[in-house]
Amino acid sequence: MLEHRWYTVQTTSGHENKVQRLIQRKIDMDSASPEDRMIRQALVPTQEVVEIKNGKKVTVERKIFPGYVLVEMVAGQDTLHEVNAIQGVIKFVGKDKDPTPLRDDEVRRLLGVTDPEHESAVKEEIPFLVGQAVAITEGPFADFNGTVEEVLPDKGKVRVSVSLFGRPTSVELDYLQLRGY
Repeated sequence: MLEHRWYTVQTTSGHENKVQRLIQRKIDMDSASPEDRMIRQALVPTQEVVEIKNGKKVTVERKIFPGYVLVEMVAGQDTLHEVNAIQGVIKFVGKDKDPTPLRDDEVRRLLGVTDPEHESAVKEEIPFLVGQAVAITEGPFADFNGTVEEVLPDKGKVRVSVSLFGRPTSVELDYLQLRGY
């Protein structure tokens, strides 16, 4: 029985999907049965994040490790040469000339096989930092200026300190109601 492990391949920046497709083409052309194939699969790990585009929340897919592709294979001289010969591949990640396989816990995390209590659907990326000056654009505090006190990514909210009747007051707002300076 062959031991297939996951390895990381460094690629030319922006060519991750092309390298993944070329590796997949080699796998599809392999006449061996799926269990006997030396190279099983290649993938580009991505995650869905929420970004603001034109004032609206948009879910986009972003590469977790730009410039890298994961390959499940049996590391042998032939397979290493076969993958290294693909256009866009720079090298395997590892010490000296030997590729280092990923640990099982890393593979489970990258493939999205996690415990249900640790699973998060879509990660919202809040573009504000603590201490940043912001203007409130919507809601009851519209046209107020303030300073970010705390970012609450799990809620998609930002706690902002505004001056109300000359006294600092903390308000919790959706990050879409803010504009940075």
